[in-house]
Amino acid sequence: MAPRMLLARHGQTSWSLAGKHTGRTDIPLLEEGRRGAKLLGERLHRAPFDGLADVEVRTSPLSRARETCDLAGFGERARDWDTLMEWDYGDYEGMTPAEIQAVRPGWLIWRDGVPGGESLAEVTARADEVVARAREADRDVLVFAHGHVLRSIGARWLGLPLDFGSRLRLNPTALSVLGWAYGEPAIESWNDLGHLSP
Repeated sequence: MAPRMLLARHGQTSWSLAGKHTGRTDIPLLEEGRRGAKLLGERLHRAPFDGLADVEVRTSPLSRARETCDLAGFGERARDWDTLMEWDYGDYEGMTPAEIQAVRPGWLIWRDGVPGGESLAEVTARADEVVARAREADRDVLVFAHGHVLRSIGARWLGLPLDFGSRLRLNPTALSVLGWAYGEPAIESWNDLGHLSP
């Protein structure tokens, strides 16, 4: 069976709660984010995942992703990978979409990019690197990372342009699974938050 890629977005932070673009600023998890990370880990350690004994684990080195990985119980198995860091938002770091649109009406990151940060081509290249690594693996790959980069990976897994990521909503501590259907790349599940429900 071809390998799958499991995507875990980091838990809630004060900036994600406020809707601020959080690229390379190292914001810690809120208590809610820590609780979500533990619940995600509990889910991944019971059926049907059963702890993913053979999975390759990679994480963004930023503390919000690394701590989510640790709290989920995969820290000792995980390797930091800079390629999984969030989009570098440049001049728009720490701003909400509304604040950006006040100075740049109609702005959409997936189409317009960011001044002073990463270009669309650079983010595409990083997402493609992650997809290629997962497809070359002889086992499933579990990654802990950030909203925009994971949405970018989802789009590129499907072979679609980066801007398809705008159509892939992804909440904090969400679990998504990229796999295959009839030999073609497919989304098995996306933005699954079942582990957060009582």
